[in-house]
Amino acid sequence: MKLYSNHGNLQALKILVASHVGSQSVDYTEVPHDAKVTSFLAKNRLPVLELCPKNVIFSSNSATRYLMKLSNKDSPSSEIDSWLEWESTKFQPVLVPYLITTIGNGKLDSNQEGAVKKCLKHLELSLKKKDHFVDNQLTSADIVLWSSVYPLFCTKSPLRDAGSEFPTLASWFKKLEAEPAFQSAVLKITGGKDVKCFKESLLAQPVPLPETSSSGTKSKDAPKAAGSTEEETPPASAEEVAAATEAWVNGRSKVKPPREQKHPKLPIAGERNILITSALPYVNNVPHLGNIIGCVLSADVFSRIAQDIFWKLYNQGFILKDTIDQLKCESCDRFLADRFVEGTCPLCAYEDARGDQCDKCGKLINAVDLKKPRCKVCSKPPVVKTSEHLFLDLPKLEPELSKWHEKTFSEGLWTSNAKLISKSWIRDGLKPRCISRDLKWGTQVPLEGFQDKVFYVWFDAPIGYLSITANYSDQWEKWWKNPEQVELLNFMAKDNVPFHSVVFPCSQIGTRDNYTLVNSLIATEYLNYEDGKFSKSRGIGVFGNDSKDTGIPADIWRFYLLFVRPETMDSCFSWDDFVLKNNSELLNNLGNFINRALMFCANSFNGVVPEMVLQDEDKELLAQINKELKKYVENLEGVRIREGIKNVLSISRLGNGYIQLHKPWVLVKGTPEEKVRAGTIIGLGVNISCLLSTLLSPYMPEVSQMIRTQLNAPDTAMVITEELVPFLEKGHKIGKPSPLFQKIDPCRADELKKRFAGTQKEREDSPKKAASKGDAATTASSVATNGQIDPAKVDKLTAEVTQQGELVRKLKTEKAEKAMIDGAVAKLLELKRNLCIAEGKNPDAPAAKGGKKKKGGKK
Repeated sequence: MKLYSNHGNLQALKILVASHVGSQSVDYTEVPHDAKVTSFLAKNRLPVLELCPKNVIFSSNSATRYLMKLSNKDSPSSEIDSWLEWESTKFQPVLVPYLITTIGNGKLDSNQEGAVKKCLKHLELSLKKKDHFVDNQLTSADIVLWSSVYPLFCTKSPLRDAGSEFPTLASWFKKLEAEPAFQSAVLKITGGKDVKCFKESLLAQPVPLPETSSSGTKSKDAPKAAGSTEEETPPASAEEVAAATEAWVNGRSKVKPPREQKHPKLPIAGERNILITSALPYVNNVPHLGNIIGCVLSADVFSRIAQDIFWKLYNQGFILKDTIDQLKCESCDRFLADRFVEGTCPLCAYEDARGDQCDKCGKLINAVDLKKPRCKVCSKPPVVKTSEHLFLDLPKLEPELSKWHEKTFSEGLWTSNAKLISKSWIRDGLKPRCISRDLKWGTQVPLEGFQDKVFYVWFDAPIGYLSITANYSDQWEKWWKNPEQVELLNFMAKDNVPFHSVVFPCSQIGTRDNYTLVNSLIATEYLNYEDGKFSKSRGIGVFGNDSKDTGIPADIWRFYLLFVRPETMDSCFSWDDFVLKNNSELLNNLGNFINRALMFCANSFNGVVPEMVLQDEDKELLAQINKELKKYVENLEGVRIREGIKNVLSISRLGNGYIQLHKPWVLVKGTPEEKVRAGTIIGLGVNISCLLSTLLSPYMPEVSQMIRTQLNAPDTAMVITEELVPFLEKGHKIGKPSPLFQKIDPCRADELKKRFAGTQKEREDSPKKAASKGDAATTASSVATNGQIDPAKVDKLTAEVTQQGELVRKLKTEKAEKAMIDGAVAKLLELKRNLCIAEGKNPDAPAAKGGKKKKGGKK
């Protein structure tokens, strides 16, 4: 393993300490702060831990956790993960600016210092009567936090002495500082110098951004310290409280009922009419999670025809004929579509560029310009052949396109990457674009002399949006030739932008029909997989059928993919984080709040919503919820889907805190006045749950419906307002409450990570290789014959079988979703099979039939 870092990088200190603690061999290499050591990041960021070529970890906390797990110093622990998350999203965003001011600029900012001290106070309280942060032993949490506070507590620090104010934290720091592993790492990073050695690195690296947290509520929590007094949500203003109270008392009468859904849905004059499309995915394999989040999870569509638009462009003089060089695979005996060619990018030298575009530099390229081209099917080099083709005359349409760009960029919702990519095309000057191909499949070109050719996919695929609408309604032109009344939104990953912002609009403009052009183009960045990239062609990552086979409900996948949606920068799918988010945000936050409110209503008020008499703290809660609700609406209107789901979680977090603070389970046993107070708290909780069911609908439709069923909520409650109104009033009878989510064992993350490691082909070949070495019966027999049975392994598997069996019974008793039960049963069967093999038995042998034995040993 290699660790690349610039000199004096505090983030690299974490990784080096972990490598020394775990006795892992890591080759430390110092490079300039602007060195480009990996192709995974558009912008440079150090340090980078290279596990092997093309397999890197660029998160210092993840690298630290990886090394500690590798050396068995860390166990799967959500508490460790929570501390690492808190350090990166809460501590770093206030610590780094403070260090830049003090170390980098030699100044002092009292506000920055105050923010840092609040975090230090939380750490101080968390260490009371403890030697370490988790499980009273050295873990990644200690290493990450120790490295972060190093500039504040080290003996050579010129900063203010924090030891006297935080004695427990200082004692913990000095104890670890004396350890050889920590000393060795510090020496490598600092060269034996004081904290001024961090100056250059601090000024060179980007400042970490805080986790967005609307209205000051915590969005990612570290484990709470005993006696902790963390910063509370800023109080609402008197105007906000008054507005919230008014909406609660009189708001329901002003809410318009949901519009009855009639088909076909057509634009309505005087109202906002929104048409949504998504880029059609290339299905050369089962779509992986990156495809899903880039297009089909953000909008739903599919289909194709294109001749009508072609003829109009041809008759208007926007179609050219010319000969081009194409790549033909003589081994496969066919011309190769662009996506069936790979090679080295002629512009940036990226080795895995496609035949039409380079994923690294983002430039469109011609397949024949690729260096070292290879057929994607047989991997053999293709040859160049000349053929006559049709071209869309983009230069002739460029003036009209530029004028339209100027207008739509300012008026619509275009993501920054969509604008940047589109402008770069115009800046470089448009060139004629070939729109035909020598292929046997596709939409046939209707022009005489070209009938043996088909349209290029990125000419006819966007036109498929029109044909999809035409299949839905013969009045499709009311959507697609009605720009005055219709607002068109396109969803896609950034690699599809040029075809939707240049090629397709030019095709529409050139017809001279009054087409609806895209108003807002929302492009995501890339979703990476663990420490690498998803790849359909190579079978790397988690694919649609894989996610189904895990037994994890579809809504959990939807939630996590939208939670990590790469809206402004590349993000990463991580199994550890997937499990953590399920257990912390869904189970402990959202599910816990709704289940508590509904169960308490069912058990203490016979399932009937009690009378609600608002007090000042209740009105304050309503105002805080309305802040989040308004931001939720703003975020979804601005297509900030990832931020919207965080508003939902913030609302449930407010509800959880409210119930915990007022303890209705105590009040309900008290005086009549206290019972009314308990009823108010629970009535509010039930109505907040109703609001959450509506807000969750676009994110988790099945969970949303489960909540509505448990609430017995009327259809009229499925309306999003900007203020919380009581749709479930006094006397409303709720349904039967039940848990919404199931805990996923953190150990499952490692299991799933191993299960989906490597490529699809390697995973498919693995059972075949095992079979070629001998079936399970032979293996079991060999184990027994050679006396290789490991009693410890048998005991471990026996315990796991028992535990999994109890989980299956629990899921069935609680009537969990079928997919969840099926997944748990599959795991149980796999464990039983492994136990048989460990015991030297044949797992495939038929089970012995029951029955009593007769004398003589016969049945």
